[in-house]
Amino acid sequence: MSLLNLNQADLSDIRLIASDVDGTLTQNGKFSSNFISTLLDLQSAGIKVLLVTGRSAGWVSTLVNYLPVAGAISENGGLFLQPNGQQDLLSSIPNLSRHRILLENTFHHIKQKFPNLQTSSDNQFRITDWTFDVNDLSTDEIQAISSLCDQMGWSFTYSNVQCHIKPLHQDKATGLDTVLKNHFPEINLQQVLTVGDSPNDETMFDATKFPISVGVANIHHYQDKMLHLPQYVTRASEFAGFSELAKLLLQK
Repeated sequence: MSLLNLNQADLSDIRLIASDVDGTLTQNGKFSSNFISTLLDLQSAGIKVLLVTGRSAGWVSTLVNYLPVAGAISENGGLFLQPNGQQDLLSSIPNLSRHRILLENTFHHIKQKFPNLQTSSDNQFRITDWTFDVNDLSTDEIQAISSLCDQMGWSFTYSNVQCHIKPLHQDKATGLDTVLKNHFPEINLQQVLTVGDSPNDETMFDATKFPISVGVANIHHYQDKMLHLPQYVTRASEFAGFSELAKLLLQK
């Protein structure tokens, strides 16, 4: 499947951008000097930005507090955090304490087969999922870990940073759909633009759920590993690609 160049997109009616963070809003792992000014320009133009990331609730609550964004979905669809401090649990988890224990046990079971796995440093700030560093895991190893999670009744995904063990049916698209309906009912799906760069963004690229999607150019690294690909792709990678997209939106 070939990806269309961004300049072929009709983005004239976009009112909300649902964007991944790492590898999409970052450049070489950091926010660049013009990152906040780009968010402010979009805000001034009446375009809301919603962060949709695999990062932990604790990590994301800081971003929502300081950045000019409409809110953030953390842990790949696990929670929705608002600038006013309100948090909505998006995944159905009756007992969070027991849930954390089960997640940790699952990780240790996987680690018996893959002893080099390292728990991610932000796990202590997580609520709905468990993460470990992706490091240099091969495609075959990632597939084997995904199969193990499936056998144990969990879902699995990964990004350019982390691997995630998470509840079944918890993903970015499901969380985003819930948040849009509950918090942004005035915005229809033709006015929503989803943006990302890696396999944990794949559900947001499903055209049956979100018809307008963009991948920054580093999505090409995963193109042969994903079922759903973005409709359009930027020329540049990471935040330089998002900046390219923002300039196009601000010209409309």
